[in-house]
Amino acid sequence: MYDLPPVRGTLTPNKDLSGLTWLRVGGPADWLFQPADVEDLSAFLAALDPAVQVFPMGVGSNLIVRDGGLRAVVIRLGRGFNGIEVGEETVTAGAAALDAHVARKAADAGIDLTFLRTIPGAIGGAVRMNAGCYGSYTADVFVEAQVVLRDGTVTTLRADDLNFQYRQSDLPEGAVLTHVTLRGTKAEPDALHARMTDQLAKRDATQPTKDRSAGSTFRNPAGFSSTGRDDDVHDLKAWKVIDDAGMRGARRGGAQMSEKHSNFLINTGQATAADLEGLGEDVRKKVYDSSGITLEWEIMRIGDPA
Repeated sequence: MYDLPPVRGTLTPNKDLSGLTWLRVGGPADWLFQPADVEDLSAFLAALDPAVQVFPMGVGSNLIVRDGGLRAVVIRLGRGFNGIEVGEETVTAGAAALDAHVARKAADAGIDLTFLRTIPGAIGGAVRMNAGCYGSYTADVFVEAQVVLRDGTVTTLRADDLNFQYRQSDLPEGAVLTHVTLRGTKAEPDALHARMTDQLAKRDATQPTKDRSAGSTFRNPAGFSSTGRDDDVHDLKAWKVIDDAGMRGARRGGAQMSEKHSNFLINTGQATAADLEGLGEDVRKKVYDSSGITLEWEIMRIGDPA
């Protein structure tokens, strides 16, 4: 194992990552680093051997860690990175602040970031993945983000730097988002909270929110969703092509495509990462065979097989 520079935060060797992901699967990381603050993170990355891989990890809501674990230093932000400050029309949140908390705090101040309320995960991940729903995306409200680059440099990135696209952004390799500023339109707080209550009811009625899942498994097929392309339409979704391929409720080991929403991959209790990823690949093959459409993963998969 490689040597690591001294820190003020917490360094844990051979950290089992399964308990840090919503799907509750995966092997150990070489190290888990939980920095005390931005300065601690910056100093650590500046002193860390550039050959050592770094993986910034959010709350694990959109992630499969493979069973063999990860040969890297996993960086996970905690306390000190989850504060939320509200301005006149903007909200600045630590990257570890949950999307739902940001939406609620913003609504209290009459700022409309309601689309974030039902998105699982934290704001750092929302920027990295350009998360969105109800026709709104993080890119639509993004102002700027503070990041610590792999060499320890602290800098500010704006929308042009990130080149937002459907479910992705061009965040530099190894960069760690620390704070994000978003701008929403003004509205009545009561109306915003009522809208979020309605959104939650609709989500709970249509998605397996009580199961272990990682949100949507696959991106909607290109050209058939809010991708920003000129030929976008809204009549074909990932769940529809999965249904048409006969894969609603499909199983592999302890993994299952949800009966309630067929684009949700769930751990029924005893799944391995290999079960989950393998079932996802089964679905992709069946969908391609039946429709000619190649589904792209929305869930990130990292690490080594067992």
